[in-house]
Amino acid sequence: MHPLLPVTRGLLTPNRPLADLTWLRVGGPADYLFQPEDEADLSGFLAALDQGFPVFPMGVGSNLIVRDGGVRAVVIRLGRGFNQIEVGENTVTAGAAALDAHVARRAAEAGLDLTFLRTIPGSIGGAVRMNAGCYGAYVADHLISIRAVTRQGELRVLTAQELNLRYRQSDLAQGWVIISATFRAGPGDPEALQSRMADQIAKRDASQPTKERSAGSTFRNPAGFSSTGQADDSQELKAWKLIDEAGMRGAQLGGAQMSPMHSNFLINAGGASAADLEDLGERVRKKVFQARGIRLEWEIMRIGERDTLNRDAEDEK
Repeated sequence: MHPLLPVTRGLLTPNRPLADLTWLRVGGPADYLFQPEDEADLSGFLAALDQGFPVFPMGVGSNLIVRDGGVRAVVIRLGRGFNQIEVGENTVTAGAAALDAHVARRAAEAGLDLTFLRTIPGSIGGAVRMNAGCYGAYVADHLISIRAVTRQGELRVLTAQELNLRYRQSDLAQGWVIISATFRAGPGDPEALQSRMADQIAKRDASQPTKERSAGSTFRNPAGFSSTGQADDSQELKAWKLIDEAGMRGAQLGGAQMSPMHSNFLINAGGASAADLEDLGERVRKKVFQARGIRLEWEIMRIGERDTLNRDAEDEK
């Protein structure tokens, strides 16, 4: 039984399908989708909502598989009240709903270098939570602090150190919603920064299936190991090479496919279900483990329940 939901000024929609809100265009409904009007609306809602009822903050769905059975939670999606971008002397503060690419462009116009954000799909909230990075730079290299609303509805300010950012991970507590982030940015000539971003876009489009329905990189690059057995990022293995070695470039299952253009991109080639996509990913993981003894870790977040009418998932996880 669902709790009595708080009154909001934003939009609260029951049984809301999520497929159209994700880049892969798959998935079932959320019990509720909440789109808060502003920070106060978000805080009040979370404070009043039964603390036992789960919430899931969702960005623009760029790195997400929503399973076919849907999500038993209130999914929170920030919109226009959370996408402001403010440029300071050597800082940029962006709302969590601001697109990474927009932040990079606004910074460049002001002569500030956050060009690494230009080719990262998605919004600032997700980029911070996953310590997103590109071309050798990560959010952790620039982040000063974030503002977030806790599951209890309290506003908190956390430093980058408190988040403990690391490869595709952070220590942000479950159910907390990032509402803005402040970045440190070095100076640069606006024209040179624009040129660099144009080069990055051209390089990305030449090597990645940007015109397909994908969710970015499917699996994390596994760390290498030094002679002492310690993880060594300098010896990082590339997930796409491992997938190629396992013979899974271009592999298909239903409407899902590992992109022939870049084998670490899982794409909806047409009519895929969430189960098709996830099960193909699990087949890839199994093949890579059989070939190299390495268990690839998902970079795409997967949430919700599987539709029991679909096939069971592969057991090799």
